[in-house]
Amino acid sequence: MAIAMNRLGGKSNSGEGGEEASRYTPLENGDSARSATKQVASGRFGVTTEYLVNADAIQIKMAQGAKPGEGGQLPGHKVNQWIARVRYSTPGVGLISPPPHHDIYSIEDLAQLIHDLKNVNPRADISVKLVSEVGVGTVAAGVSKAHAEHVTISGDEGGTGASPLTSTQNAGSHWEIGLAETHQTLVRNALRGRIAVQVDGGVRSGRDVVIGALLGADEFGFGTTALIALGCIMMRKCHLNTCPVGVATQDEGLRKLFPGQPEHLVDFMLFLAEEAREIMAKLGFRRFDAMIGQSDRLDMRRAIEHEKARGLDFSRILRKPEPAPGVAIHHCEPQDHGLEKALDHGLIEKARPALENGEKVRIELPVRNIDRTVGAMLSGEVARRYGHKGLPDDTILIEARGAGGQSFGAFLAHGVTIRLAGETNDYVGKGLSGGKIIVAPPSESPIRPED
Repeated sequence: MAIAMNRLGGKSNSGEGGEEASRYTPLENGDSARSATKQVASGRFGVTTEYLVNADAIQIKMAQGAKPGEGGQLPGHKVNQWIARVRYSTPGVGLISPPPHHDIYSIEDLAQLIHDLKNVNPRADISVKLVSEVGVGTVAAGVSKAHAEHVTISGDEGGTGASPLTSTQNAGSHWEIGLAETHQTLVRNALRGRIAVQVDGGVRSGRDVVIGALLGADEFGFGTTALIALGCIMMRKCHLNTCPVGVATQDEGLRKLFPGQPEHLVDFMLFLAEEAREIMAKLGFRRFDAMIGQSDRLDMRRAIEHEKARGLDFSRILRKPEPAPGVAIHHCEPQDHGLEKALDHGLIEKARPALENGEKVRIELPVRNIDRTVGAMLSGEVARRYGHKGLPDDTILIEARGAGGQSFGAFLAHGVTIRLAGETNDYVGKGLSGGKIIVAPPSESPIRPED
């Protein structure tokens, strides 16, 4: 799947289980098996600094259409040596992601994680995945204000065959409902230009793509349909490790039966794009972005005679918001993350002998509580050059003094050590990836350790 999407110039999503480092290197024939989008879910399985810097986009999965309000679950019998290694876990032990992210209990917490991830990999767009439901537009507005470049609205039809029936049947709403609310809310609040809106969870055809665009989507995600193009026959045995076509199993005998080739998915996407192009031509649109948000081109099917269908009111879904003058109705503006103020720019310059030649360096650094995510950008540079193994212990020693801000030492890589004489704020060492953090009161402090 990753190879196919990289050939097309699209993005494949790693999901929440990490990714093998070997996939970051192009194949001998020039193809790339690297997932362009890396996901950060509530369990944080496999989320390392190396994983994050090898991404074009980083997606924070707040929820998914397959099971809104629940975390992912991988039964222990499916956690083999390879899965455990990629997820930094133990073979045979079930992996359950909690329903919430334990560092996100408010929109401010989400904004902090977006800032942290952007510091680790400034080149990547930050995405937030939400589920279509009543009120999702308000949450999406908060996501835009939190400086995410991308939001995904996931419909209740999508998802994995391993989801509990209570989730697949009784939670979430159709993607059309959540997408319409999200687009209308963002336009009314002059936030639409700052954020790309993607929709998934039940998008199956070129017709769905055109409807999604008219309701306000910039991008589209395909999960089940992409798997079917590669050979999935929807046996609903994903959780049993007995998938008969080798898609969702670690059984070596069954995996040999997998029929999929990158060309299969490439062909499906090209056929789907051609169908969408034909419908665009009938509607009179020459460019895709000209079609985004033109919901006045949609209407109900008049031929439906069922008494219940006649009583349905689609006016709130098909309503076209009237933007104020100069307000964009599709994604066309960059987000300002304020990265130019980061202390790490100075740290990277002072640590250049270590980054380029592996020499030991010692850096003295005064910090204040407005200095957030100290060390993350530096760690991103270490991981980009040296991978997860990083540098030898204490190659970069930072002697900090003062009050550290939030996410002090977040995603700190192997070889980076921070000693702080003072105090620090929430999320110290979030996503620690082999670095060391020592926090102690300053020498002149009257505080006695034993007290």
